[in-house]
Amino acid sequence: MNKYSTNFLFFKKIIKLFFNFIWRFLNYGNLREECACNPVRFFAILSMQRSGSGWFETLLNSHMNVSSNGEIFGAKSRRTNASVILEIMDNVFNLDWISSSSKNECTAAIGFKWMLNQGALEYHEEIVDYFNRRGVSAIFLFRRNLLRRLISLLANSYDKDAKPLNGTHKSHTHSPYEAKVLAKYKPMVNMSLLIPNLRNAQRKGNRALECFKSTRHILLYYEDIVQNRTKLADVQEFLGLPQRELKSGQVKIHNGPLSQQIENWNEVQKKLKGTKYETFLTKD
Repeated sequence: MNKYSTNFLFFKKIIKLFFNFIWRFLNYGNLREECACNPVRFFAILSMQRSGSGWFETLLNSHMNVSSNGEIFGAKSRRTNASVILEIMDNVFNLDWISSSSKNECTAAIGFKWMLNQGALEYHEEIVDYFNRRGVSAIFLFRRNLLRRLISLLANSYDKDAKPLNGTHKSHTHSPYEAKVLAKYKPMVNMSLLIPNLRNAQRKGNRALECFKSTRHILLYYEDIVQNRTKLADVQEFLGLPQRELKSGQVKIHNGPLSQQIENWNEVQKKLKGTKYETFLTKD
């Protein structure tokens, strides 16, 4: 075979690969080294701090076909403007183009966790457009009992400074011993900020739902998942996943009635009595 024939075959191969790439990209929105026949669902877990999103993400990642990449917009430098945010989302979703070796099976869903105060609402118009354009599904995860969320926030803030677990801050625990140590702290709730904090959290959740209403999305509550694990089947169906039993190694820190978790419980109880937040005093 002469050099002209060799060059012809080489360029023919390049052209074939190029059109192969275009075809697969248009049909599946991504290009992977393996399992290219299976489309990948993109997703983002939209939540607020101390709403169970860390636990929920470990449940999703226990599925052999899911790769969720954590809180990618935690660093302020990654959310300075809409262009930076969109570029980072591209980088995350394009990870599957290179390899799916992080899982033993083909990746069927890839995503990340996003707190609402990390640019998700500030640049929501550009983000919604991106979600709809690239087919990103939004998973909203909130807490029904915002008072319990507030107590968790205060306790986590204390732990960052006190570090009672051998000088190490832990937002999540993986043993009953660790959970017991962290649960010993009972925060003192600021009465002047109590209702404003609850109101702001409620408004932020409602605003997020309004801003992202045109996207493909599902709304979940932490308490519902804890009490009814069939909710996890709904999530798997939403992401187009084969049904699996999802597990997490995390151990819940705060258990039992709130009266045992708040230092100034009587004041809190008095403050919320007769308000629309009164039900938070008794509900899990």
